[in-house]
Amino acid sequence: MTDAAAQGAHRARYRRILSFAAREFLAIWWFELVLPRIGLSRVSERTRAGRMQRFARRFHALAIALGGLMIKVGQFMSSRLDVLPPEITKELEGLQDEVPAVPFADIRVVAEDELGVPLERAYAWFDENPVAAASLGQAHRARLSDLDAADTGLENVVVKVQRPGIDAIVATDLAALRRVARWLTRVRIVADRVDAPGLVEEFAQTSLEEIDYLHEAASAERFRENFAEDPRVDTPEIVWERSTRRVLTLSDVTAIKINDTDALRTAGIDPSEVADVFAEVMFDQVFTHSFVHADPHPGNIFVTPVPASAAGERGFRLTFIDFGMMAEVPDSLRDGLRTLLIAIAGRDSRGLVKAAQEIGVLLPSADTAELERALTALFARFGGMGFAELSTVDPREFRDFADEFGDMVRSLPLQLPENMLLLIRAVSLTSGMCSSLDPSFNVWDAAEPYAGRLLRDESGNLIQDLAKQAMQNAAVTWRLPKRIDDIITRVDEGSVTFDTSRLERRLDRLEGIARRIASGVLFAALLIGGALLVPSAPPLGITLVCVSVLPLLHSLFAGVGRRGPR
Repeated sequence: MTDAAAQGAHRARYRRILSFAAREFLAIWWFELVLPRIGLSRVSERTRAGRMQRFARRFHALAIALGGLMIKVGQFMSSRLDVLPPEITKELEGLQDEVPAVPFADIRVVAEDELGVPLERAYAWFDENPVAAASLGQAHRARLSDLDAADTGLENVVVKVQRPGIDAIVATDLAALRRVARWLTRVRIVADRVDAPGLVEEFAQTSLEEIDYLHEAASAERFRENFAEDPRVDTPEIVWERSTRRVLTLSDVTAIKINDTDALRTAGIDPSEVADVFAEVMFDQVFTHSFVHADPHPGNIFVTPVPASAAGERGFRLTFIDFGMMAEVPDSLRDGLRTLLIAIAGRDSRGLVKAAQEIGVLLPSADTAELERALTALFARFGGMGFAELSTVDPREFRDFADEFGDMVRSLPLQLPENMLLLIRAVSLTSGMCSSLDPSFNVWDAAEPYAGRLLRDESGNLIQDLAKQAMQNAAVTWRLPKRIDDIITRVDEGSVTFDTSRLERRLDRLEGIARRIASGVLFAALLIGGALLVPSAPPLGITLVCVSVLPLLHSLFAGVGRRGPR
């Protein structure tokens, strides 16, 4: 494709995204703003769920047709449970699984341009059929050349190659999304709930990191170092000699997919034990290493059978791949998560609200009374239940509670920070995966050991703080008798004086201000009264208007030239 043709294609893509957004905004404007103002709010409310579903289906079709970043936008929207209704988030789940593969000839061109040599020289063998296709790139199996294999100690590898022209596609899509975000700031019903430009910038940062394979490689190395001494976890090794910003070569670590329970049992591995280890490892990422794999779906986690002695008395280890989406946990967020986990373990609704405010999810102005009531009801009804127990609950009860709770949460002034969003994504995927491996899995049981450890840490910190405060109080108490004796001595000697001149001057100024305010009020009364009387009693009205000038002059000029030192 020539440069002119590529530019034309990008302009058409940009216009298609904007025209889609414009049509949807027009529908929102008509149903959510116009109809309620002319007394047809019931029509708006009655059709809302269906309209949201139809919007999600239209966006789903647009994302599949355009590919590129639109797939990521759909995934991003499907996880925004804090600001989007379930009719949208449900429809957009699973978009990644529908991405078509790029023809191998196009992949070859990208790989050879990046590596600077033909594929036949870079690799001894390269599979033309992709292992996986994603929105930004796809993966192929390969085998290193004899020279590279001797240098790295590896032979079989997986090569990730970016889709052709993805940089320009991402730039076009982000430009369109920023334009749409500016439109949203002018829609009050949206602007009051969502910082659209902020969301787009958060999304842009994550997306730009994902198309930089060197950034992903560095994240993989950091994750590997975090678990270097942990027999439960493994990661692929990076072949730096065959990796660039658009091509990433790493050791082939494919094994049993974590959700393939039949294969696990055939290998003599208990799926329920896998669920327990997986939950432990994910909690360790959050609370020990502060660096979390934010996309732990079944395609990114393998279970590798190993001798029991090599896995810490277990016959397997978990192998993580794809480190393009990682979540940092800063100290402030980690402290809030500590409070959150302790509150969840203790079924403490007020503590949970406090944690949400500490993390920054809830604005200080939020009315939390209804939220505390809803959380109390949630804990009372479903707290402590595992998946097996929850599956026995009447679905209608679940649906009614979810609708009420979801509507209430979306009415609050809240918005999840990007890192928090990625963490919630990781936790939700972890919980779902563990429940599929073990129907009796209870996320509360998995969290409670960490909550207990955090409580012990908090107790230790509290004791340290109390000891420090006690030392400070002791020091003040030790110095207090001498300071009191010094003051009494100075009073006896008559050397203690009190300067009230500044206080007197300020009282004078306040008195003057009060008089000027009274003059202003009198001026307004005379002026308005005179204006009202002019039509019916012209002489009296004109007199009052003229007299009103006197209090006006006093209000404006009283005290001028008399201001002394402060």
